[in-house]
Amino acid sequence: MESQNILIAFLLTLFAGLSTGIGSALAFFTRKTNTKFLSVVLGFSAGVMIYVSFVEIFKKAHEALIAELGEVGGTWVTVSSFFGGMLVIALIDKIIPSFENPHEIYTIEDMDDAEQTRAFRKLYRVGIFTALAIAIHNFPEGLATFIAALQDPTIGIPIAIAIAIHNIPEGVAVSVPIFYATGNRKKAFSYSFLSGLAEPIGALIGYLILFSFFNNIVFGILFASVGGIMVFISLDELLPAAERYGEHHRSIYGLLAGMVVMAISLLLFL
Repeated sequence: MESQNILIAFLLTLFAGLSTGIGSALAFFTRKTNTKFLSVVLGFSAGVMIYVSFVEIFKKAHEALIAELGEVGGTWVTVSSFFGGMLVIALIDKIIPSFENPHEIYTIEDMDDAEQTRAFRKLYRVGIFTALAIAIHNFPEGLATFIAALQDPTIGIPIAIAIAIHNIPEGVAVSVPIFYATGNRKKAFSYSFLSGLAEPIGALIGYLILFSFFNNIVFGILFASVGGIMVFISLDELLPAAERYGEHHRSIYGLLAGMVVMAISLLLFL
């Protein structure tokens, strides 16, 4: 692994993770949620990640594992790793209670909702757990972005952008309840912004653990798992979030546009 690729992969992961700060800033400096725009970009992100997972990531993982384990063994390990990635992120979702889950969707208008104010105040008592829950949930996303960018920066860039778009409404979801838990906008922004650090930290820890024994088998298993993680995120978080904003058809148009853009970008680098 070239040091330049490692640096690029880490910077892309940092960019994707800290995009939660953009969402937090939007919550404090705008008064209305642009539901049409969010539906399109969330669908676009899902389209990018679904297409690249099935067309590029799964294929490259399959090729690497077949070269080491043979046709039958490599195929079994690829498929198992793909669904294993889904299982990991699904278990994390299951472990984190819904109220503390940073992917529960809120809108900017919730900042002025008195009923929400009373409900969110309970977060003050569980602030430490909330921060931990956010970190756990973002950890695999950071590793996924990092591994994808490390293998091929041309794949990593659109994935990082897609994850960053995904993290913008997540920043809103984090900052709104924390604001009402503390009554402090600066603290809410800081928590939201810092929660994104779980992604580059996940990338760094993953790299330090894997660097000493990184080979084609480890790469293939990780890369297939990354594909599973991204498909799960797309189906479980991005598309339902777009539906939550009430713009079904726009989210589907965004999904198709994301697939087309990803397909063209891959074709340009053939």
